[in-house]
Amino acid sequence: MDLRVGQGYDIHRLVEKRDFILGGVRIESDRGCDAHSDGDVLIHALIDALLGAASLGDIGTHFPPSEERWKNADSRDLLNSVLSLLREKGWSPINIDSTLILEKPRLRPYIDDIRNSLARLTGLPEECISVKAKTKEKQDAVGEGRAVEAQAITLITKDR
Repeated sequence: MDLRVGQGYDIHRLVEKRDFILGGVRIESDRGCDAHSDGDVLIHALIDALLGAASLGDIGTHFPPSEERWKNADSRDLLNSVLSLLREKGWSPINIDSTLILEKPRLRPYIDDIRNSLARLTGLPEECISVKAKTKEKQDAVGEGRAVEAQAITLITKDR
């Protein structure tokens, strides 16, 4: 069996007058991610993990922020494009482990919805998707509530 691991990371500043979307789920908040697309930091990290595992570049290679067509793009659509590319190359994800890092809002009430959303988007069973939430204990921009980070790791397999 051909297996590969991919790791992804993303960070965005938090600003007023933007929706806050994580893993395809709208989070109740007075601020959202400052980004060229919809700013879904979790899906962006997952995209990098998937592309990295398959040695297919990164999110900026496929969806450069310098291109106007990606302005306000729905990150779920970007993920769908990446999953299609992986399938074309014969790869399928096996599992996803992710961590969201921010001070507020508290994500515990949203974790199950985010896992369910990622399961629908990837076609994986929910038990193959982990989403954790951490804080930075008031350290750096994330700890001061000015930014949000996401990390994702995925295992993919080559279809036979």
